[in-house]
Amino acid sequence: MSLILASNSASRRAMLQAAGVEVDCVGADVDERALEAEMADAPPAEIAQALAAAKASAVSADHPDRLVLGGDSLVVVDGKRFDKPASREEAVDHLRFFSGKVMHLHSAAALASGGRIVWLGEDAAALHVRDLGEDFIAAYLAAEWPEVGQTVGVFRIEAMGVQLFDRIFGDHFTILGMPLLQVLGALREQGVIPE
Repeated sequence: MSLILASNSASRRAMLQAAGVEVDCVGADVDERALEAEMADAPPAEIAQALAAAKASAVSADHPDRLVLGGDSLVVVDGKRFDKPASREEAVDHLRFFSGKVMHLHSAAALASGGRIVWLGEDAAALHVRDLGEDFIAAYLAAEWPEVGQTVGVFRIEAMGVQLFDRIFGDHFTILGMPLLQVLGALREQGVIPE
């Protein structure tokens, strides 16, 4: 059974391809903000899983004969959830808020087949943001914008984003945006890749 990634995320696609999993990408039409608002009081891990499941289900409904992988990442700092910055100015505000704090990153994945969820996974990481100076923030966004505008934590760990942190606890793939080892296990169970 071939796999569809319910996303246009270059990072998630690259992770899967580097692991030897070929995917087709189909963006999911899901109102993420509405779902987050409905689940405002739920734990971040549950919200990330619900978003991943919604994306997988939405694409699976249009491709019932294919296995569909949905993914989502959520960032929480000081108890506040952050979405992707809507503008460069908002990215500056996010980075100022993150400075000197611990960023909790929740990455979730879901597999759907025939329009129903057949597997859910989630993992979390803790990223300690160093004290960020105004000159650094300006230089960082000059180099990384608009790419980091597509990320919830305003960083790409595989690029200059690594400079935001002085300590990181968690799985590298989770930080890239997907609990890849869990996903690979689920893909083996579904017969997408060999045991």
